Amino acid sequence: MPKKGSRPDRPSRRCARMTSTVPALGTRSAEGSALQAVLLDMDGTLVDTEGFWWDVEAEVFAALGHPLDESWRHVVVGGPMARSAGFLIEATGADITLAELTVLLNDGFEARIGRTLPLMPGAARLLAELAAHEIPTALVSASHRRIIDRVLTSLGSQHFALTVAGDEVARTKPFPDPYLLAASGLGAEPARCAVIEDTATGVAAAEAAGCRVVAVPSVAPIAPAARRTVVTSLEEVDLPFLRGLMTEMR
Repeated sequence: MPKKGSRPDRPSRRCARMTSTVPALGTRSAEGSALQAVLLDMDGTLVDTEGFWWDVEAEVFAALGHPLDESWRHVVVGGPMARSAGFLIEATGADITLAELTVLLNDGFEARIGRTLPLMPGAARLLAELAAHEIPTALVSASHRRIIDRVLTSLGSQHFALTVAGDEVARTKPFPDPYLLAASGLGAEPARCAVIEDTATGVAAAEAAGCRVVAVPSVAPIAPAARRTVVTSLEEVDLPFLRGLMTEMR
């Protein structure tokens, strides 16, 4: 959940944060496969936190005297903070600015993940497998940098060669900019990147970037489509599966 900014034609490489050395794409990480990199969403994909965001939103607005309608959950899930928070302010008529609400939501979310941070089933095993085979991997989230850095203490920053936060790009999901930035930062072609996402907003961003998408729906259903494979859990996803997706494209 990020903040809005200007709208450039393409993202700037300076926004991405490198967290480890990226192996050359000509090494064994790409041998025998068209797969060049794996780009992963965070909330709802690797960590079971999509419900955390909604709970925090509900608590903040309850304190403001405005209960949230459960049907709004599908509107705000997976979206940039400016869009989600703006929608809730307009829908409730709450007397709070977008900037003030952003601080309250980030503070509330950070407090929650400080108490517990459950990983999605299969997440730890998949990250370990990608690292063991030296697959260039990036974390691409709509959450702000302060949130990503806290989550990385549990996920392990060593698993990611690069991380992209929602408040470090001018246009975040559903625009393709975050995924284009991640692919560029890893020296990979978007068409040869596998993206793993849990929401329609994230899927739209990845597909707009030209990536091959694996959708693992967390809150709302996502239908299969061209260049998109839908699974029920990360436990169904491993390196042969991801490489197989690229083979299918050829």
